[in-house]
Amino acid sequence: MRLPFVEFLIQSTQELDVGPIVKYAALSLFADRFYPSLSRFAQGNDKANWLLQPIRESNLQLFALISIWISSKIHDSCPLPVKCLKFLGDTTIKEQHFTTRDFLEAEVVFLQVLDFEIGTANNAFVFFEELYIQFKGVAKVGELLNFEACMDIMDLVYEKEETSLLHSSRLLAASILVASYVITVPKKKWEFPVLPWVKQGTQS
Repeated sequence: MRLPFVEFLIQSTQELDVGPIVKYAALSLFADRFYPSLSRFAQGNDKANWLLQPIRESNLQLFALISIWISSKIHDSCPLPVKCLKFLGDTTIKEQHFTTRDFLEAEVVFLQVLDFEIGTANNAFVFFEELYIQFKGVAKVGELLNFEACMDIMDLVYEKEETSLLHSSRLLAASILVASYVITVPKKKWEFPVLPWVKQGTQS
C-alpha cells in the first residue's frame, strides 16, 4: 500500500514545483518515518483523531501533502502557503474534500505520530548532495554526471524499496551516485576510481 502514496507525493512535489531538498525531506518524513509508525500509533491511541479512524486513502494523501508543507517550512525561506496545498488537494484527492482547518489539524496529527521529531538532516538527498559536490570537485568526469538522472534514481528507490530498512541514508546516497555514474557517464570516460572513492567517503 505504500507505493501509491509515495507516487502521489512525488507527483505533488512536481505540481508544486518545490526544490529537491523539500521533495526528499518530505519523502523521508512520510515514507521512512510517518507511514511505518502510523498503524502502531493508531492502535496505541484509543482516542485517535478522526483522520486515523479509519485510515483512508484520502487521509494518507492528505498526510503526504502535509509532509511537503512541513518540509517547505523547514527548508524554504518562503514556505508554501496552505492555500496552495488545499488547491492541489481539491484537484487531486477525489474521495474527500478537506478544508483549511482539516489541513491544520492533519499537521498536528502528523507531528504527533512523529513524536514532534521533524529533523531532516539525515535524509539521503542531503548526503547525496554532499557527495555530488565533492565528486565534481575531485574528478573532471564529475561534470558529466547528470543530476536529474540521479534524482530519477532516487525517486525509483523510494518507489520500489523500503529505504529505511535497506541501509543507512549515507550508503543509499553513495549507491545512487555510483549507479548514476555508470548510467550517465560514457564508458570510455570511466577513468576515475568511483567505487573506492565513495567507500572512503561513506566510512569517514
